[in-house]
Amino acid sequence: MHKLFDLDHPFFRPLWRRLIIIAVCLGWGVFEFVMGNPFWGTLFAGLGLYCIWGFLFDHRPRTESDSKTE
Repeated sequence: MHKLFDLDHPFFRPLWRRLIIIAVCLGWGVFEFVMGNPFWGTLFAGLGLYCIWGFLFDHRPRTESDSKTE
């Protein structure tokens, strides 16, 4: 299945990287809401929630054998 964002990419294997990306998205969403931009605030908050789901609850990083079969 083709995805818009490959959340299982090896770059995202370390937990600290996933947490920083989530924090930046949610933080930017809060910033946009505070600055009076509800469209961008909703967009970035939604992206942050998507990343929470994809990085923490549904995260299955690829293994060496998975990448050889593609």
